[in-house]
Amino acid sequence: MCGIAGIVDLNGRLGPQRLRGIAAAMSATMSHRGPDDCGVWVDPTGQCALAQRRLSIVDLSPLGRQPMVDDSGEVGLTFNGEIYNYLDLRRRLESQGHRFRSRCDAEVLLHLMAEQHADRLDALRGMYAFAVWNARERSLLLARDPFGKKPLYLARGRGWFAFASELRALEVIEDLDRTISREALADYLLLQYVHAPRSIYQGVEKLEPGCWLTLDGNGGEQRGRHFAWRAGDAEAEVELAEAYEGRVEQLDALLTQAVQRRLISDVPLGAFLSGGIDSALVVSRMRRLGTHTKTYSVGFADSPESEHVQAREIAAHLGCEHHDIVLRPDAIDLAPLIARSLDEPNGDSSCLPTYLLSEFTRRHVTVALSGDGGDEMFGGYGRYFDTLSDVEADAGAIASSLYLGPRLTIFQPSDIMRFLGEIPPATHANTMKWSRMLDRSDRPLMHSMRSVDVQSYLPGAVLAKVDRMSMQHSLEVRCPLLDYDVARFAAALSADDLVTRGRSENGRPALAGKRILKTLLERELPREWVHRRKRGFGLPANFWNGPALRSFAHDLLAGPDTRLAECLDHGQLKNWLIEQESPQCFSIYRLWPLLILELWLREAGVRRPSSRRQGSTSIGVEPLANKCAVR
Repeated sequence: MCGIAGIVDLNGRLGPQRLRGIAAAMSATMSHRGPDDCGVWVDPTGQCALAQRRLSIVDLSPLGRQPMVDDSGEVGLTFNGEIYNYLDLRRRLESQGHRFRSRCDAEVLLHLMAEQHADRLDALRGMYAFAVWNARERSLLLARDPFGKKPLYLARGRGWFAFASELRALEVIEDLDRTISREALADYLLLQYVHAPRSIYQGVEKLEPGCWLTLDGNGGEQRGRHFAWRAGDAEAEVELAEAYEGRVEQLDALLTQAVQRRLISDVPLGAFLSGGIDSALVVSRMRRLGTHTKTYSVGFADSPESEHVQAREIAAHLGCEHHDIVLRPDAIDLAPLIARSLDEPNGDSSCLPTYLLSEFTRRHVTVALSGDGGDEMFGGYGRYFDTLSDVEADAGAIASSLYLGPRLTIFQPSDIMRFLGEIPPATHANTMKWSRMLDRSDRPLMHSMRSVDVQSYLPGAVLAKVDRMSMQHSLEVRCPLLDYDVARFAAALSADDLVTRGRSENGRPALAGKRILKTLLERELPREWVHRRKRGFGLPANFWNGPALRSFAHDLLAGPDTRLAECLDHGQLKNWLIEQESPQCFSIYRLWPLLILELWLREAGVRRPSSRRQGSTSIGVEPLANKCAVR
């Protein structure tokens, strides 16, 4: 797990030394992503510089240092993530005559992708964002993993192309276009995050999950997709057992394999454990594989909603070495901290507990397995069943109107019109695309809802939150339920494999999700534990509802120096804040994203260059950056 960055000089204006300085400066902004080592490589032609911050996980020796360069000295790699099947790939490459010096996956990836054949991405099983520069071909290849676990931002300017794991790394380039994007603001209001390929800045984009990009030395681009997950597609490359019990056995084997792949580590490893289905399944497989399993959870004082007691019960039942911490967090203190920790605004309120859990876990281990992805892969969100029940109860109900309303989105289109005066075409196009998916009559609605979430909510909110909050503490998080083979299997399952139907109440069906996961977990835990009411991973209600938080937010958002006034209609914002003073109208799920956006804008303003010189590029190299290994 690392931070990567790079810059390509498209017209020869910068020169090798300046390229090295820019790459080192980008790297220095991401020291939290890789505290163990750092390096910069400039290719022999002086056209491209690659940088990396290293969090050492496999092969802790200097042989694993990046950027990694092939024997010719002309092909370089910078890589963030883990390739879990790298030993199999290595054996295949060795049979073809390749020779290796290290034990790390980065060297395998370098040999595999040196010729920049995008079709070889299909062979990778892991989480990754990487760049390969081939000086002979004057060509750059960028790629991102199937579900977007690892981030990758892209930017262009006058004669340059740059990329980085974090948005703030690109901010060291002075002529970066940092205009706040109205399309991004509309996305954020609607979804609480900025949907790829957009970023909050007009001049920066995100490479979409499961995609690749090639750039030639003249700036020409080609793009493609190497992975797409669509639940219920007929062409799913999975042969399912005919009987339900057979499918349960298939999933058992796949999930055990996925966990085993993620146990490769030369540093201490543990797991997040809540009181829920997903993390309990992951931990049970770790125990089955014979590992001494360390588990971690965070609880909140004076909260009946806190899951830490259930996590303790599960850990004791499974025989884990469990660690937890019970906190009494303060939103007013933590909100600025979270905003500072985000390279791009993310209004998901569970950023807070994820930050606290990651901080606690990193005191003990460097790698943690988690249950992220289980809700999307196996149908666990309550909004799925609310929507299914409504559609079944009312033949005239429109699924997209129900699902894309307050169940999934934060502010509604009328609110966006109120604050921005328009709904930008890109935002409208996305909602129309998702509406068409949800209203299809040729597949079960459960499949459509899962597919929409995997395209949007999973990479935009869930995985972005986990990556940014965990990497603030240099903690690597691995997600077995988003394993390539587990995900393909989940896409092929029927809706009946996922949904349990109970006795109807008041004419509405009683539905519950994750049927096949619960069947598996009943083998490990008492049945009543498996079927306990689902609780989201968030802070207790009494944490949010205090008048002090509302007063704090009002002072920031309605005050004369609010940064949101530069982006939104300030009069309408003030009116909305007045409405929030009513207990009937108050919504922390709306207030928190606006508070985070305001605090983020203030932090971004501090980071802006103090001056601009026409045609210049700020490299901002701090003394620490000069200590990076250079080639």
